[in-house]
Amino acid sequence: MDMWKSVYEKIIEHAQNDLPLEACGYLGGQDTTVTEAYCLTNIDESGEHFSFDPKEQFAVVRAMRAKKQRAIAVYHSHPQTPARPSKEDIKLAFDPEMIYVIVSLAAATPEVKAFRIVKNEVSEEPLDIIEG
Repeated sequence: MDMWKSVYEKIIEHAQNDLPLEACGYLGGQDTTVTEAYCLTNIDESGEHFSFDPKEQFAVVRAMRAKKQRAIAVYHSHPQTPARPSKEDIKLAFDPEMIYVIVSLAAATPEVKAFRIVKNEVSEEPLDIIEG
């Protein structure tokens, strides 16, 4: 998956701004290139898990369709843990076509990784940051 540098920076900023809560949202674009981050509200208000606000979620899906984009990935942050899916993340990963991006703020430098989760099996996806 390719991600515009501006999107990469935006999701890190979102994660930092939402501390101590997990930040969450969609990453939209064409094919396998993410060109836009759609920041959503974590209605769980938790630092350990997240849920989208359904009204926001559907509004974002409509906005992506209007721009001829598709949801390439779901992203969320881990305020205090590494950039790898938790047991809960794995359990809740229902869409085998979706890429799951995690922004970890556990270290001084944020870490962003992408994963595919299919039938509870996790594989890391290549994530290339490109100018855009």
